[in-house]
Amino acid sequence: TTKAIKKINAKSKFGLTGTPMENNLVELWSIFDFVMPGYLYSKHRFEKIFVNNDKNLELLKQMIKPFILRRTKQEVLEELPDKIENNIKIAFNKEEENLYIANLSQINSELKTALDVERIDKIQILAMMTRLRQICCDARILYNEIIGPSSKMKACLDIIKKAKENNQKVLLFSSFTSSLDLLEKELRKEDISYYVLTGATNKIKRHQLVNAFQNDNTDVFLISLKAGGTGLNLTAASIVIHFDPWWNMSAQNQATDRAYRIGQTNNVQVYKLIMKNSIEEKIQELQAQKQDLSNIFIENN
Repeated sequence: TTKAIKKINAKSKFGLTGTPMENNLVELWSIFDFVMPGYLYSKHRFEKIFVNNDKNLELLKQMIKPFILRRTKQEVLEELPDKIENNIKIAFNKEEENLYIANLSQINSELKTALDVERIDKIQILAMMTRLRQICCDARILYNEIIGPSSKMKACLDIIKKAKENNQKVLLFSSFTSSLDLLEKELRKEDISYYVLTGATNKIKRHQLVNAFQNDNTDVFLISLKAGGTGLNLTAASIVIHFDPWWNMSAQNQATDRAYRIGQTNNVQVYKLIMKNSIEEKIQELQAQKQDLSNIFIENN
């Protein structure tokens, strides 16, 4: 996509985005390289001057400030209700803790072996981290012999039940469709109505589900983060649950904004479910670092 749009020949160019920077400063360079080619130097020189040298960050801030027009949702939509974010820290039970530690120990051994070879397989490392993330969600994703929902699943169901009692509709996002499959089973047991949207949902069905959820009494919308994080209007919901943290805050914020947008008349409660003493807390730290970058260069604070 980047290579294609940079071939466009035009006298004037603009970049319009709600998430100019999700992970690192190079994403900001890429936008400027389209709008004003050469202004922030070549990618290699930009990385050398700014990415690898914190001393020059103030200079970068001064260079880009005249060319960024930033409007926040609060400035544009004064009547928008409040958004209240809640970090829900959940402790492993003893069996879950033992299983997590055993996997962590095994992964540390595998990682040590991987680091001993000349070239590190990044995909292999990502797979190791994914395994830990899945155990945090529900160990049944990986182990067929485990019976019953995880501590996180139980905490999530408690939030959903309370929402149902108060006639509040829920959007639930997860980066694992396997988590959504398990949640479906639990919701059926509790006689809680739901819809599901994943990457396998076609466009027509997707449109039908959104319209139905907006107008009927269905309690919960289970949504795959990548498939439903953008482009949906689901203001009938006033509660958003992030079942597991994603690598950057931008993707989660975009997902939350399915409910927190024009047309929302109720305060929106956002619940982020995090397992204590796990990789999920590390991911939250990573999110905070990336958000700091965005605050410095985009929000100008």
